[in-house]
Amino acid sequence: MANAFYFKIKKSSVSPLDSGYEMKPFSHHLLWIFPLSDFTTHPDILQKDMRETKNTSLDTVVTGFILLGLPHPPSLRTLLFLVFFIIYILTQLGNLLILLTVWADPKLHTRPMYIFLGVLSFLDMWLSSVIVPRLILDFTPASKAMPFGGCVAQLYFFHFLGSTQCFLYTLMAYDRYLAICQPLRYPVLMNARLCTILVAGAWVAGSIHGSVQATLTFRLPYCGPNQVDYFFCDIPAVLRLACADTTVNELVTFVDIGVVAASCFMLILLSYACIVRAILKIRTADGRRRAFSTCGSHLTVVTVYYVPCIFTYLRAGSKSPLDGAVAVFYTVVTPLLNPLIYTLRNQEVKSTLKRITAGGKATRENK
Repeated sequence: MANAFYFKIKKSSVSPLDSGYEMKPFSHHLLWIFPLSDFTTHPDILQKDMRETKNTSLDTVVTGFILLGLPHPPSLRTLLFLVFFIIYILTQLGNLLILLTVWADPKLHTRPMYIFLGVLSFLDMWLSSVIVPRLILDFTPASKAMPFGGCVAQLYFFHFLGSTQCFLYTLMAYDRYLAICQPLRYPVLMNARLCTILVAGAWVAGSIHGSVQATLTFRLPYCGPNQVDYFFCDIPAVLRLACADTTVNELVTFVDIGVVAASCFMLILLSYACIVRAILKIRTADGRRRAFSTCGSHLTVVTVYYVPCIFTYLRAGSKSPLDGAVAVFYTVVTPLLNPLIYTLRNQEVKSTLKRITAGGKATRENK
């Protein structure tokens, strides 16, 4: 017995075969006794042989993903490449212009509204850079493959920057509420120091959110296939490839993204409802028109960002072909709209731009 290797096999699953091996009854099983001469006696090789009997599909490790991108007719590939390339360049230039404008005017450094605006522009530049360049490559003959680590990094930074932006929109709406509805107390309720603390809190909360989502998503085993039916590595698309139960991940996504985004959106709507009520008390028609115009443009940007987010993440298990098109709004369109809305409709920013432009012309003329 000491020199034999044992296998216990149920009677119902084994037919007695005249294999030359000794077969003895063992309770409700048959005990087949194989001489060790028929196996290798080296323990490492024996363990390797035993591992090879497992389901090899579960032992396969995905080392990279293939992003299938946005569905599109091949005839429109060049046009879409140019459209998204121009959008990306305009997004970077527009947000960089806001950053330089806020930095160039010392009066704007300490005002909460412009601190928020500068941070928003910085976020838009990086959020766009995380998503759009990879999207542009989908319209070229370049490889659609992305390393596993690259997919992890993209998912983390997208949710880190995106959730920080989500919290920042809420802070900006609260700031406007205090400025319009509590004008006399505004300098006390919202100062530069408190503004900096709130912005830092938004960054920390966003970082925690991104870390949690990336960890929960990529702790799951991925054993193939590795084709992501999306234009970037996002939670719903990647979870479809997991070789394990994703119920917990979908629940966390629903609560941590969908419900949080919906709550922030409701707080923003509540803030603007109070702002509209205060605007209606303005006696001059011109004052009401300007205030409504500004609030309307801000709400447009917020709606374009939040509604697609809520649509996507409250339906984490959805496989709708519309999901990719919807995601374009909050990943590509919103970063482009922010500098247009917050710059062209802001008199102080436009005045600062004019002074910078006039100063540059005067300097060139003196030379």
